Amino acid sequence: MSEARGATPKLLRRPKIELYWIIIVAWAIGLAGLFIAHLWTSQMPAAEAFFVLGLPVYWYGIIIVAGIGLGAYVISRLAWERWRATFLVTIPPDYLELPVTAVSLPTSLQAKLQKQGVPTVGDLLLLWGTDPRSLRLKDDEREAVQTGLAALPNFDSNWLKDAPWRIWNPEYVWNGIFICLILGLVGARLYHVFTPSPSMAAFGIESPADYFRNPQLLFNLRNGGLGIYGGLAGGALGLLYFTWRNRLPLLPWADMAAVGVALGQAFGRWGNFMNQELYGRPINLPWAITIDPVNRLPAFADFSTFHPAFLYESLWNFLAFGLLIWLWRRREKLLAGEMTAVYLIMYAIGRTLLETVRLDSRVVSLGGVELPLAWATLVSILVALSMVVAIVVRRRILRRSQSF
Repeated sequence: MSEARGATPKLLRRPKIELYWIIIVAWAIGLAGLFIAHLWTSQMPAAEAFFVLGLPVYWYGIIIVAGIGLGAYVISRLAWERWRATFLVTIPPDYLELPVTAVSLPTSLQAKLQKQGVPTVGDLLLLWGTDPRSLRLKDDEREAVQTGLAALPNFDSNWLKDAPWRIWNPEYVWNGIFICLILGLVGARLYHVFTPSPSMAAFGIESPADYFRNPQLLFNLRNGGLGIYGGLAGGALGLLYFTWRNRLPLLPWADMAAVGVALGQAFGRWGNFMNQELYGRPINLPWAITIDPVNRLPAFADFSTFHPAFLYESLWNFLAFGLLIWLWRRREKLLAGEMTAVYLIMYAIGRTLLETVRLDSRVVSLGGVELPLAWATLVSILVALSMVVAIVVRRRILRRSQSF
């Protein structure tokens, strides 16, 4: 297939290097410098970034939002790659170079398309198959385009009705992110409500029942209380709804989403550093972080340096992101959904290890008996095992079906 520059629609021309790699490297260098400065001075940066109308805007929120945005951008670029590849495999090279004037259209409509930056049939098919509304045509103009394209030799009517590249439209990322975030936030809050950390006792919360006795506390996010596993479950529910509504393949989109989620977590955890939270047991090692007295748990008020648990999780998520990108380049050898399973296994392993140094975790209590196991550890073990079983079972079913 020809990939000459002149034959490829402008929207599909691949950049020499993806912008997100530049952002990732620059951001990582900046955070590394910030952490080294803290180790050198033992001083924490201010939690407030700036004030708007007298109200503080916190670094925590800025970093979390930026991490989500970067993760979403990476997902959109992965979708763009599949969008591009599917289009170029589907459409004959001759159509890519064919000028739009070769289509039997009114002269005024041809001029309108060219003015909109649609000089070739390849450009026209790309935009039409992705979303006809992007061409901003009137009803009679749409009918004329459909009739003109259908009259081309060896034309496949499916390119107009339901183009194969439609399902990878990068714009779906930005259209679907809101429902995923909203349900993710709800899920994250519910997870915390049913497994509140011991430090919430300072706010009158010692068990899930305390939240329901004081319903107003359910919405008080300023005192903390979001659980990652609940967030993942809620986000997955949002993705399920969005893909169903738009007739998209769930598991391939989940695989792309897993890459962005891992990256967003890797950067988002630095919001905990700015808030002086998510630190581990006291240590006296070169990489220990210094926590101000006001932010120390009461039981550890006499200690000043602690494990940078947020950093451990951030680095682990960077590792997961790297592994997922590597797998993405080799996705032809994987079943749809296996990248999602790998992400969940990686996160579960990292979270289990993190719980060995982390403070303030809710332990499992069954029938009034407390087990020496954090809820996050139990959930991580169950998630990892279920994903391993899912991979093995699906692979065996596939091998059996191929043997017949």
